[in-house]
Amino acid sequence: MALTPLDLTPDQWVIRITRQHNAQLAQLELLDAYYEGEQPLSYMHPELLRRLDNRVRQVVINWPELVVDSLDERLDVTGFRLGGEQAADRELWQIWKANRLGLHSEQAHIDALVLGRSFAIVGTNEKRPAFPIVTVESPFDVHVDIDPRTREVRAALKRQYAEYGDGDLSEAWATLYLPDETIWYSSDNGGAVWEEYDRDGHGMGVVPVVPLINRPRTRRRRNSPPRLGRSELASVLPLSDAASKIATDMMISAEFHAMPRRYALGFDKEDFVDAQGRPLTPWEAVAGVLWASSKSPKEDGVAVGQFPEADLSNFHNTLNALARLVASISGLPPHFLGYATENPASADGIRSSEARHIKRAERRQRSFGDGWNQVAQRILHVRDGRVPEEAVRVECQWTDPATPTFAAQADGVVKLYSADRLLPRRSARRALGYSDAQIQDMEAEDQQAYARVAGGDLAAQYGPKPRPLPDAPHHGRRPGRR
Repeated sequence: MALTPLDLTPDQWVIRITRQHNAQLAQLELLDAYYEGEQPLSYMHPELLRRLDNRVRQVVINWPELVVDSLDERLDVTGFRLGGEQAADRELWQIWKANRLGLHSEQAHIDALVLGRSFAIVGTNEKRPAFPIVTVESPFDVHVDIDPRTREVRAALKRQYAEYGDGDLSEAWATLYLPDETIWYSSDNGGAVWEEYDRDGHGMGVVPVVPLINRPRTRRRRNSPPRLGRSELASVLPLSDAASKIATDMMISAEFHAMPRRYALGFDKEDFVDAQGRPLTPWEAVAGVLWASSKSPKEDGVAVGQFPEADLSNFHNTLNALARLVASISGLPPHFLGYATENPASADGIRSSEARHIKRAERRQRSFGDGWNQVAQRILHVRDGRVPEEAVRVECQWTDPATPTFAAQADGVVKLYSADRLLPRRSARRALGYSDAQIQDMEAEDQQAYARVAGGDLAAQYGPKPRPLPDAPHHGRRPGRR
């Protein structure tokens, strides 16, 4: 009778998750190479590559990096608000800043957009128990097993290797995260055999590893984890390969065909001399310095001319066509890819072209926000030993992914606030991009101002009343007459 996942021992969990993880590493390596612009040259015959050897340097048009970074630039977490609360929770935000998650959350979003997922691990801080440790992890190091019924993580494994200059991986460490305990392993043979060396029975009832998933699917027929996300680059990679191939061909053509080629008929090598009669080197003869010869076309039958230079516009047109395809597939505005028309777009036209891109950013905020909400719950669970009721409805707050000008945004907020208070003051300030901490400071200053007015201290609020000016001469006019 086969064992179910609930019956697996810790060692069997390590073997199971290791096999799942190893099956994904090759695809992760490929996606990472594309984002870093280190992908191999595609769409070129292998025999041609063999003959050219290292003489062809690939021109990389790194559209994958642009697709990811343009989305990541609109994904900034500003706080967490517990259920039933009007303002963001200051303690959660202090823990967020103490773990430098303003920086590390950006790394998590980039990894999730490129590789389909990233992870956050919450643990106890022995030095400062009030500030649990939160680390962001790469899918190269961490893999999880998800329960198909509850869609919750039922086990997670983190592996690390000591890499030396000679490529030896003799030392390795692994951490197995289970709902009620965490187990640490070490290996002296590169992970072939793991030996347990420590164990912590935390009894949380949940795995302290939270995946941040990009574009999850419910099911896929291929041998791929459907609920662990899909790379944002999946549809862009073939077009990026084609653009890099076209750009590389364009540079080769520019080297050999863009400069006019000359021909000389009826000459010997000694006939190519400069104005002083000195022989020219082959490169000087090709590069177009002055030729001088005593031979003439009429008497000696020689002929000199040049072939027309190559027109590279076909390469330019192809790159523009590929850029438009990338824009349509990825939702990027065309001007992000450097494509411009003779008539520049208006401000409204630019904002309209960004509509799909902004909507995609909002969707990523929703999917990543679900992961950060779980991280906030794990933080409270580790710190307090339980998840309070209001934390079950925690909400991750983000900056507005749209890009209106501040003047336009302020004008719209003022109109909504003035129109029979359709927008409350706190929401109006939040719509202008102020954080909840800044809003709380503003409200405290408002309360102080109201207190001064209620106490009759108008001078403190509006300044001292100006003194009357001394009587000025009337210059011959009677007082009271104009």
